[in-house]
Amino acid sequence: MLEQSPLLTREKVLRDPIHDYIYVQHQVILDLINTKEFQRLRRIKQLGTTSLTFHGAEHSRFTHSVGVYEITRRICDNFQRNYPTKEAGDGLWDDSEKLVALCAALLHDIGHGPYSHTFEHIFKTDHEAITAQILTDPSTEINQVLAGVSADFPEKVASVIQKTYPNPQVVQLISSQIDADRMDYLLRDSYYTGTNYGTFDLTRILRVMRPYKGGIAFDINGMHAVEDYIVSRFQMYVQVYFHPISRSMEVILSHLLHRAKYLYENNRLGIEDSPKLLIPLFENDFSLDDYLQLDDGVLTTYFTEWRQNTDTILSDLAVRFLDRKPFKSIKFDADTADLLPDLERLIESAGFNPEYYTAENDSYDLPYDAYDPTKDKPRTQIELAQEDGSLVELSSVSDLVASITGKVSGDRRFFFPRELLKSEDDLFVDIYTQFRTYINNDNLIHPKEITQHDN
Repeated sequence: MLEQSPLLTREKVLRDPIHDYIYVQHQVILDLINTKEFQRLRRIKQLGTTSLTFHGAEHSRFTHSVGVYEITRRICDNFQRNYPTKEAGDGLWDDSEKLVALCAALLHDIGHGPYSHTFEHIFKTDHEAITAQILTDPSTEINQVLAGVSADFPEKVASVIQKTYPNPQVVQLISSQIDADRMDYLLRDSYYTGTNYGTFDLTRILRVMRPYKGGIAFDINGMHAVEDYIVSRFQMYVQVYFHPISRSMEVILSHLLHRAKYLYENNRLGIEDSPKLLIPLFENDFSLDDYLQLDDGVLTTYFTEWRQNTDTILSDLAVRFLDRKPFKSIKFDADTADLLPDLERLIESAGFNPEYYTAENDSYDLPYDAYDPTKDKPRTQIELAQEDGSLVELSSVSDLVASITGKVSGDRRFFFPRELLKSEDDLFVDIYTQFRTYINNDNLIHPKEITQHDN
């Protein structure tokens, strides 16, 4: 069945700092934007705690989502102009699938919770599964709008996000190693963080994209633009997404919510401080409506109330999070991991509960990975189309990409209260002094190493 949506009498535009204009041409897209579930994304930051490191990073999941829609719209229009299907099975673009692609692009992040991935880790939720639930649950405004296109349209849009949609071209538009989702968040996050690491030639990349039977490929004469994109993504992960301060604030946020959950479960959270909207998550018995009532502002309100809580750990963690008092951190590896219990004992001796004032955190990413069918979750590789139409995998012809293919970037860090680095004379000065012997140049070391160096 061909899904169609009436075109607006006159297209509407949204001004956007990344794409200049975002063009809304279909009634269904406008109606989806105006649903309460989509408007909720205005109240969820795209980068969670990163704004506590890069103060301009206040942009929302809403702005990112409409940006992904706009890039997808441009790709579909380019495919229809230059690669329209002539006959079934020819591997070219069938424009009857444009609407499902546009809706999936717009709605791909609709299931994110407050503070995004940090929230997901704490409460063991899955934003993609919740996205599919929002799309297919008849009680949501999103579902009602999609069902107005056709009875099975909500399930079709959900299947794109779940990567089970039968046409790989549509899936790869929003989920691959170079897709509309990644291209928008790299450009948008780079802009709002005030960095230049994520910039690349979007116009050129969109120009060299082309459909083929197995998905999306790129003309080989656009290889350098694709290389630039890969390097930009690598730099953004190392310099922005894995920044130690942002990770430190995520650690504090995680400990803060874990402490509140522990107090609630043990009837030690006063009625006046009871987080009504979070209780279903604490009890792991929440409805879709319970979930959709949560946003960054709801959590921040509870954190503000907890500043005055009689539980000193909860109140202290709330203060550290709201007033931006991050933990310090040091890098460690397999050779020094055995020292972490020593550090935890010193931290406890200084009056801090290690359960809430220490953490091990690792952040790793593969800048690019060639397809390996033996892996549990093989990545869709980037294919380049040669003049004769044959395809070649990116890293096999790009020395630059080959040099970082399969190379994991990132580090493992141990987080602790910055008080442990104090040097002034007080009750715990001997502990602080001993603690510092384990640290050299941002790395965890065996104390004798620094002693030998000093001698």
